[in-house]
Amino acid sequence: MRKRICVVWLSMILIFVLAGCGDKAEISGNAHDSQAGTSGNVQKPQEEGEPQTTADSPVAGKKIAYILNMSSSEIFQLCANQCVATAKKLGMTCDVFFSNGDDTAFQNYISTCASGGYDGLFLSHGGQDYSYTFLTDLLKKYPELKIVTFDTQFKDSAGQTQKIEGVTQFFQDDAGFATSLLDYICAELCPGKECVNILKVWVGPNYIAAFDRREVGYQEYEASGKINTLEVIGPTDYSNATASMYDVMSATLMKYKEGEIDAVWVAYDAYAQGCYQALKESGRNIPLVSVDICNMDINYMLEEKSQWKACACTDFKANGEQGVRLLALELNGDYEDIKEPKTEETTDFFEMPSSLITQDMLVEGTTIENLYDVAPKQYGAVENYVSNDWLKACIGY
Repeated sequence: MRKRICVVWLSMILIFVLAGCGDKAEISGNAHDSQAGTSGNVQKPQEEGEPQTTADSPVAGKKIAYILNMSSSEIFQLCANQCVATAKKLGMTCDVFFSNGDDTAFQNYISTCASGGYDGLFLSHGGQDYSYTFLTDLLKKYPELKIVTFDTQFKDSAGQTQKIEGVTQFFQDDAGFATSLLDYICAELCPGKECVNILKVWVGPNYIAAFDRREVGYQEYEASGKINTLEVIGPTDYSNATASMYDVMSATLMKYKEGEIDAVWVAYDAYAQGCYQALKESGRNIPLVSVDICNMDINYMLEEKSQWKACACTDFKANGEQGVRLLALELNGDYEDIKEPKTEETTDFFEMPSSLITQDMLVEGTTIENLYDVAPKQYGAVENYVSNDWLKACIGY
């Protein structure tokens, strides 16, 4: 194992050396992509125009990493940028690693950072089938390492949900995503209908933790009798999910007559993009709602006669800042200040609140960068952040 880590670490050092030949990136830290467990392109840090530490920070000089077990995308780039910017305000450095959904690469990056002297790790989208065991073993080897996880469930070999002492977990309000979209379908898109017929686009159970958590909210509606699920569909090719969902959706629509599908509920916007294209091409006027948001989603929602009516989401810029704030509190031993914002109770587990973005809120020129201008107040609200006196002094809120 030691030999394997050394090889990975040496390859990363070589990449850092070569990084001087690359283009300056938007992200103000070192971003690393992985293909099949090996390091890929490295983006140079941006050195100008970045926020500086605004007060004495007790975590100044600490070195942290944001490691994402997904491919880079608009929302994850927002998250990464804010991780780096927030760390800089606190006098820390933050490197960014994208594993492109490769679980082996994800774990290799974590092990390499742990052995390479990083003080803290913000880990996103770890697999629930290995995260608990892997991180428990890692912390036995590196007991001083601090870890915060996002959208990562801890389950043991028996499938039981577990905690790891000293590790803070935070999630999006996944159940709230599901229920807010179903609320909107029932109240606004199909008002007065006793039971709404839903075509459900989802994968599970045990595919990823976020989808299972969204299912909790969906099942509440199903159990109440407010909705009837006609069918559950998902991509057949996960490596090209949007195109796959276009094919699956096109075939599925042919099975149903006009009026039989009241709405399409989609657990993930990459799936929704394929579904929307199929709906548009078919000419069927069936409303669609989905979880997550990006610029392509917004553009589709703004199209004339668009069937894409709403997205439920969180602000990924805020998610990035929250992760670094939590890590900073852990690094300074301020676990008593990790509190659920609404209840003010100390916790090691909490959720970022869901916001519903509807088609009628959007205007020409809306992007995920300026979505604050039209979104509900809780979207990216300062009140959602954990904080204490020194964080407020350094960051300003």
